[in-house]
Parts: sequence; structure tokens; C-alpha cells
Amino acid sequence: MALNPLTNATLAARSRAAVWHPCTQMARLDAVPPLPMVRGDGPWLIDADGRRYFDATSAWWTNLFGHSDVGLQQAIARQAATLPHVMLAGCTHEPAIELAEGLRALTGGALGHAFFGSDGASATEIALKMSAHFWRNQGQPQKCEFIALAGGYHGETLGALSVTDVPIFRDAYAPLLRATHLAPALHEPGALAAIERLLAQLDGRCAALIVEPLIQGASGMRMHGPEVLRALRALCTQHGVHLIADEIAVGCGRTGTFFAWEHTLAPDEVEGSTTPPFGLRYRRPATSTDWPDFVLLSKGITGGTLPLSVVLTTDTVFNAFLSPDVARGFLHSHSYTGNAIVCAAACEVLRRFRETDLLQQLPRQAHALREAFAPLAQHPRVTALRQTGMVLAFDVTDSGERFAERFHLAARRHELLIRPIGATVYLMPPYLIDAPTAQWLAQAVRATLDEVLAGA
Repeated sequence: MALNPLTNATLAARSRAAVWHPCTQMARLDAVPPLPMVRGDGPWLIDADGRRYFDATSAWWTNLFGHSDVGLQQAIARQAATLPHVMLAGCTHEPAIELAEGLRALTGGALGHAFFGSDGASATEIALKMSAHFWRNQGQPQKCEFIALAGGYHGETLGALSVTDVPIFRDAYAPLLRATHLAPALHEPGALAAIERLLAQLDGRCAALIVEPLIQGASGMRMHGPEVLRALRALCTQHGVHLIADEIAVGCGRTGTFFAWEHTLAPDEVEGSTTPPFGLRYRRPATSTDWPDFVLLSKGITGGTLPLSVVLTTDTVFNAFLSPDVARGFLHSHSYTGNAIVCAAACEVLRRFRETDLLQQLPRQAHALREAFAPLAQHPRVTALRQTGMVLAFDVTDSGERFAERFHLAARRHELLIRPIGATVYLMPPYLIDAPTAQWLAQAVRATLDEVLAGA
């Protein structure tokens, strides 16, 4: 019997029957059917019925250069034809070495050691384990508690969820989670003073504090400036606590520098602390004491092609694990750790940043978005229009029930693929924005918003 033709309706029905979709209430799939995508072309995704959608959120914040990028395709194909995979325990290969060396160079050598994982949550798990194990190797096993920030998101495995403060993800699994100390988010008044009091209270027991630099993503694109990050670095140093910078969403150019943390090494921005400038000169040569003890990368590191995460850390952390005793080594792995094909894709991403003018293009792209969306600030139902680099967001007042779902469905009719977070609409597009594209996006978002609010 011939298979059903590949149409939206047939593929959506098959998917509902067989695929358990992530972060999805499966009972709603009849009302909100999954879109069966069959092709990607630059910023566009094309469904089985031939309709196209602008990928305004970069395939869950992963896609940097557009879909079906030729350079990434070629890098993946070359590596697949030579060495697809070899275990990284006892073996090594050039793509893993090149990637680790390239990331080390981007930190000026401050973070000289790369440990590879599979996804963002695993990077969080690795950093938490590595921090606690470091203190154990230093003869301080009591330093095994963690501080997270209100509204922070760091993944959905049990360890990562323990330092996540987004109720929709956390509440159902709360009995399984490790207790974590919660401090105010950095955009809140008095946050640094509260964090300082908590660090003093946990004297000798806190292993690390984890933060999303510049933008708290999953809690609604809540933004803060680099000056509070510099103060946070100083507090962690003062109290002997590791600082973990979760750049899974905000790394790889999203804020205008490859690492979001680089904004702390440059002069404060003159137009407002939540819209840092691009391509700034650093205040002075950075050392390991200027950087976090751990930086986590994932999502964009392979340009939206393959799953990979990286934990970068310092000589101090790395050296604490060197010993004839195997139990003092870092005991974490998965079968595809440092997969050669995945590393080759990430090396192509680094090459693009290193050998092209991408970081010089990003300020123009961010400016085009800012100019195009500026009139939206006058909309009577829009508040807190804000932007950091290539991330733009606004909140909608009196949005009604199931606003995110209704907005997502209406956006499809305007050739947009976009998923609000509650009543927060945000864009995190691929780095393919020019002035006409930005104007089209602003018009499509405005038309979608007006349609949804009229229907409410």
C-alpha cells in the first residue's frame, strides 16, 4: 500500500500518533497541530503544503546563519566522509582539538580547557558536578550547595532543573530536585546586596552561583547590564565561590560579541545598559579573574545543525583534577562526547566569526531591528519594548487566556514562526537581517498582535 502523500494534514496526524513533542501539551495538538516542515532556506522554513514561515526564533535559538547553510553542510559532509565518530576516552581527533583551541583563543587563554557535552542541560550538569568535585579535591567537600537567580533557566534534567526557577518546568518535579538557594534576579533593585548577604550566610558551604549573562531567556527575556555582572564576579571572588555563566542562549554573537560576558570587559554602553554596543575595545587585557570560572555554550555553537555543548573552565579548576588517583579525575561522559562531525560543524561556526566581518555586521542588523520596531512602543497594549543585540522583546498587557498559543497560530497566517513566552513576544532571528527584512518583520508582528487582540 502506498504511503499517504506528504501533506501538512497527513504528517501532522502521523506525528500526533507517534511523536511525543517536547514542552507540549499533547492534548492540545488537535487545536494546535504541529507544522510539518520539509525544507529550510535561509531564514525561511517551508511546510509540506509549500507555505513558508520566517523563523523568528531561530529554531529554539540555535540557528545563526540561516537554514541549509552551505558552509555548515560542507563541513559536516567532509567530516562524515572521513571520521564520523571515535570515543574521546583514550582517543582524540583534530575537530575536537581545533574547537577547544579556538574557544580558548576567544577568551584570550583565560578559559583554556573545554569539556564537551550533548546539550545545554548537560552543560549545566557538568559545571555543577565539576564545581562540587573541585572543592572536594581541595579538601572542602562541604562546599556543595548552589545559588541560582529568581527566574533563571538552565535546563530540564534533574540537576539543571534544581538551579532553574521557572515554575512551569520545575513544579511537577520538585520532590526529585536538590535544594538550591534562590537570590533575586540581577535586574531587580537590591539584587547585589541580597546576593552578598546570601554568600556571607553560606560561608564555606556554597560551591557556585549560576547566572544567565545580560538576558534571562525562558522567564521572559528579562535584561540587565554588564556593570552588575562585574560586581557579581567580584562578590564571588571575595567569597571563594565559583561563578558559572550560562551562555547557552546568549553566546555565539547573540549580544553582539561572541561571548555575552565580553561586555563586562568593555566600557559601559552609553545608550542604555540593556543595549550593549558591538565590537568594543576591552577596558584592559582580560585575565582569568575577569572571566567566570565556567562558561557554558550550546545552541548556536553548531549553527542550528547538530547537538553539542561545551563547558569552558580555567587552569585552576582543571589542575585540581590532576592526580594519580582516578577518583580525583572528573567522572562524566556520554557515548558521543566530542563527536567529530559535531565538532567539525562548530569549527565552521568559529571560522565564520574569525574570518568574516560577521561581528561588524551585527550592529547594523541590530540597529535595523531597533529602528523597525521602535513605533511599536506607542501601541496601547505594548510595554517594555527592549533589546540586547539580536534579541528584541516586548510585553503585552491584558493579553487574555492562552495568549502565546493564539499569537503563535495567528503568526502562521502572517508567514511567521514565533512562540511567545507567556505574554512576552520576542524575536531572536538568524543573522540575516537587513532594513527591508526588519521592516517586514515589524509589520508582520504588528499585524499578528492586532489580530490576536481583536479576537480576544
